[in-house]
Parts: sequence; C-alpha cells; structure tokens
Amino acid sequence: MAKILIAEDERDIRELISFTLTFAGHEIIQASNGAEAVDLAPKIMPDLIMMDVRMPRMTGYEACRAIKQMDSVKHIPVVFLSAKGQDDEVTDAMDAGAMDYITKPFSPTELTEKVASLLKKIGV
Repeated sequence: MAKILIAEDERDIRELISFTLTFAGHEIIQASNGAEAVDLAPKIMPDLIMMDVRMPRMTGYEACRAIKQMDSVKHIPVVFLSAKGQDDEVTDAMDAGAMDYITKPFSPTELTEKVASLLKKIGV
C-alpha cells in the first residue's frame, strides 16, 4: 500500500500507530522527533508523513516547514497528530503546510479509515 513516515516522540504512541498502520498493509518508517523526520524524508521518500506537534529537537511545525522548503519532498502531504485540537493549533498546522490535522486520542479504526481517505485523496 503506502509508505508512511511517522514522527512521534512518545514511543508507546509511535508503536501503536505503527502497528495499526502496518496491520492495515502500509510500510511504516518511524522517527522519534521532528529533526529525524526531516532527515529521513528525502532518504525514504514516503507517500505520507504523519507527525506529532510537540516533539524535542524540532517541533512538528518546524519540521513541516523544513520539509516544505526541500524541493525533493515538498510535495509529500504532512498530517499532524496532536492532543491539542484548538482552532489556533489547527490554523498553525495548516499555515506550516499540513494537509490535515488528526486529534488524539483516536481509535485504531478511526486512524486506519482517516489514512485510507487521505491516501485516496492524493491518489496513492
């Protein structure tokens, strides 16, 4: 199916997302912070990048902006995963270049369906 880069600093959450999406048939590459995601993106060329907002070394917003400045990967959609769902957070995400914003907590079924919908939208 799709190659998805997951950037999440909380190991348990990262593992749960990875397990859920791997079970749904996707290839998952994990990053533990925003800087690692920025480094990995051009190397692995994922179909979709999903990242937390609050991470060490580089926030999700900073990482998204950095990815959108790189010609080789700026076309890759970025989706934020965050427990903070206030309007200003969502606006900041979209301003950083995100395609969508998923609020935690979410069930494995909700995540799988949302990712399938997003991938269909981008033609993957």
